[in-house]
Amino acid sequence: MSVPFWPTLSTFLIVLSAVLVAIGWSLIRKKKIEAHKKTMLAAAVSAVLFLIIYVSRTIIVGNTSFGGPDGLKIYYTIFLIFHICLAMTGAVLGVVTIVAGLKNNLVRHRKLGPVTSVIWLFTALTGVLVYLLLYVFYKGGETTSMLKAILGF
Repeated sequence: MSVPFWPTLSTFLIVLSAVLVAIGWSLIRKKKIEAHKKTMLAAAVSAVLFLIIYVSRTIIVGNTSFGGPDGLKIYYTIFLIFHICLAMTGAVLGVVTIVAGLKNNLVRHRKLGPVTSVIWLFTALTGVLVYLLLYVFYKGGETTSMLKAILGF
């Protein structure tokens, strides 16, 4: 079985960010504040690297459509929309939570942190499932370049 490099790398980065979030959460429960801060910032860097790869690939290469059975396409699409909503919510909350922590707004940080972490963990899980559905369980469908779609070449 051969899997595409860039989607595999970006999925790895999201999984890494989720693992780091889980470790960071564990560290703060143990009152290891500096280790928590460093781990959560590393999780954010991993997520930003994912975003850079994902957006660059989408602009240059395009997105891969679902290549599985037609009968599953509607369920995949609904699941993908759910994943995208989770990812957008988790990203916004992640930025707000990190900024609150860095500005020492601990009331806000402590309130948002657990919610943000759970959303991010589910984002990573659903992201892995999207990856598996697109590249492992089924052969990916058509990939169309955004530039080709917009500019016609």
